[in-house]
Amino acid sequence: MSTDQQLHTAENRDVEQPVERTAIPKSRAFTDYIGSGWADRPRTLPPLRPLAAAAAERRAALSSRFAGKRLVIAAGDPKVRSNDTDYPYRAHSAFSWLTAWGADTVPGSLLVFEPADDGHDVTLYFPPAAGRDTDEFYANAAIGEFWVGPRPTVDEVGADLGLATKPLDAFLAGDADLTLEDTDLERDLSEARLVKDEGEVEELRAAVAATKQGFDDVLASLPRIVEHERGERVIEGVFFTRARSEGNELGYDTIAAAGPHACILHWTRNDGPVVPGDLVLMDAGVEMPSLYTADITRTFPVDGTFSPVQREIYEAVREAADAAFAVVRPGIVFREVHEAAMAVIAEKVRGWGLPRIDPSMVEGLEGQAHRRYMVHGTSHHLGLDVHDCQQARKEFYIDGTVEAGMVFTIEPGLYFQPDDLTVPEEFRGIGVRIEDDVLVTADGYENLSAGIPRTADDVEAWLAERARA
Repeated sequence: MSTDQQLHTAENRDVEQPVERTAIPKSRAFTDYIGSGWADRPRTLPPLRPLAAAAAERRAALSSRFAGKRLVIAAGDPKVRSNDTDYPYRAHSAFSWLTAWGADTVPGSLLVFEPADDGHDVTLYFPPAAGRDTDEFYANAAIGEFWVGPRPTVDEVGADLGLATKPLDAFLAGDADLTLEDTDLERDLSEARLVKDEGEVEELRAAVAATKQGFDDVLASLPRIVEHERGERVIEGVFFTRARSEGNELGYDTIAAAGPHACILHWTRNDGPVVPGDLVLMDAGVEMPSLYTADITRTFPVDGTFSPVQREIYEAVREAADAAFAVVRPGIVFREVHEAAMAVIAEKVRGWGLPRIDPSMVEGLEGQAHRRYMVHGTSHHLGLDVHDCQQARKEFYIDGTVEAGMVFTIEPGLYFQPDDLTVPEEFRGIGVRIEDDVLVTADGYENLSAGIPRTADDVEAWLAERARA
């Protein structure tokens, strides 16, 4: 990043200005000069994007729920990573759900519901690019085209999203505005997103397909992954390449956990080696330009073949997942998915005689000792967020009735920490999770990620196939 960019990024934030070390010309003569001599740029209004019609229906539903209230839904501003560098920008999921604006959202945009006699007049306010008739064009690193590239015009965004659109400086805040900081508004939007429409499901299918390609890439790259002293980082990088080439980004930080790191549920440091004989637990998902994301976990043997102990643990987890799949249908309570998986986990753990400690140590646990080896839940909703709809009330989420169109994960696991004295020595350091993305249908379910091998036999065949690629 150039010094000039640092200076002019800072100028657009409410912070003390640094001492200017290099100067961008700002004279009237220079502004006139740099603003002239450009070829005409033809402008053609884009067609309505595919998800926009559904977004309009969502806005109408929200309008009826908050009659007479002025709503201001913010896309959000860039977040600082370090001093004057930002994290990659991503709009708030509720904003994207209501507008169909995804990865190309202009930071700082606002969706405003203005009360009207028949509901609301809805307007999208966003900061268009600075024109070439001002020094902002070349001197403002936040909105200047020299810095951020061309932005769409107000008319182009309006045609693209099917919305009335105005420049951001035309917006005036009101004292009674309801924003996403309002608990009821955020909660209602979260609950409204629990059931996906056909367009959303297609985006999730695309995300799963791209994620499958990313897993394929990793397996094909295992020789160089094993050679590198931080092979987990290579896994992360290989998958990231697929996420950026086929989608928008990662849906979440990739977990590339080899050997005992697989027992750390959210291992994202990914700085360890990948050693033959060990398992790799890889939890990763591609986020599409629409911002819908997959969330898949597979556990595979580095050298292509499970050891007998690894296979036994792996297949126990797979059986737990299959038991959870078997209960999925409209009308069940969401928590029943977890209960089905945990019943198998408990049975397997008891069959292994675990925990191997004085029985008095587990008195009073009411049959929960097996949770030592799987402390997380089995399922969460999936969509624009990897943990979607998290602001929904308990009676709509964990205690909610499952409906056709819901999409959620099924992801049981077993994790035997390397220093856990309650398990046999040969179990220690083995962690297994299998995670799939499930669409609830009218009479059951569809495993959206069924094309990614799941059984121990199929995983071994998959590794052999990718080794030949």
